[in-house]
Amino acid sequence: MDDFQALVIEKNEAGGQSVSFRRLGEDALPEGNVVVRTEWSSLNYKDALAITGKAPIVRRFPMVPGIDIAGIVERSDDPAIAPGERVVLNGWGAGEEHWGGLAGKARLRGEWLVPLPAALSTRQAMAIGTAGYTAMLCIMALEQAGINPASGPVVVSGASGGVGSLAVMLLAKLGYEVLAITGRLEESQYLKALGAAAILHRDEFAKTGKPLERARWAGAVDVAGGAMLANICARTMPGGVVTACGLAAGMDFPATVAPFILRGISLVGIDSVYCPREKRMTAWTRLAELVDRNLLETAAREIALADVPAWAQALLEGGVRGRIVVDPRR
Repeated sequence: MDDFQALVIEKNEAGGQSVSFRRLGEDALPEGNVVVRTEWSSLNYKDALAITGKAPIVRRFPMVPGIDIAGIVERSDDPAIAPGERVVLNGWGAGEEHWGGLAGKARLRGEWLVPLPAALSTRQAMAIGTAGYTAMLCIMALEQAGINPASGPVVVSGASGGVGSLAVMLLAKLGYEVLAITGRLEESQYLKALGAAAILHRDEFAKTGKPLERARWAGAVDVAGGAMLANICARTMPGGVVTACGLAAGMDFPATVAPFILRGISLVGIDSVYCPREKRMTAWTRLAELVDRNLLETAAREIALADVPAWAQALLEGGVRGRIVVDPRR
């Protein structure tokens, strides 16, 4: 069988880890009932943490990182998945407990895979990736809680990053007034092109403020956690909803109960990794309908597999705008 290129993380003798590129055969792949030829993958914040070893993301070694995969089914022992079908994978422990997408092939469980909507190419699917899929889950949670464009503005933290960029784009397409929080004011024009109505500087939210501040928005998509999330909650309108899907600024939550008991706001956690398949399929169907293909291109950067380690470091340093799409064949 044809061999393929893979990025592999291994434990080293000093107790740390090393990253290398290898040519592997299909017999090296872990257990699973569906073999997918990876056409495109992507580089996410969690992938960057795994590759650099900045956080204990990898649960077993050796590991091929990559929480996203879009490709073609080559072989399948799952009756619900047919050879030749285009599929997408987000999460399910890929790149953590099971070999992920930063390789030319993957062997996976059929129940992890979602058929890719016909309107999206595999490259577009990875320009969206876990970031866009997570942003869509946040928006669905806001909608389920009764937040609509007439409710008031929606604020998005980390707006120039992957989840943030897609959240701004999708919310604007749905008619929401979007307020974008970023520490990179040089990206203001980019964010306004995606649909942001106003740009807020991250420094305004960097330190824990008062338990309650002037109410400014009806909903929120937060990727940061920490003081950012606490300040967003303190500024949420009565009956508003905050969705939390990341911890880029920390796992702590230095808040009080005041916004919850005095304004009746809700904080909704978003689990994109083990989200049920039915909800995933709904999210991807809506993404295919809502994503502006031209704007998506402005939010995506294409790199070769060989470039991934350098870009992983840049991603953690906050030097990356939007999404990074990875070609595993280069």
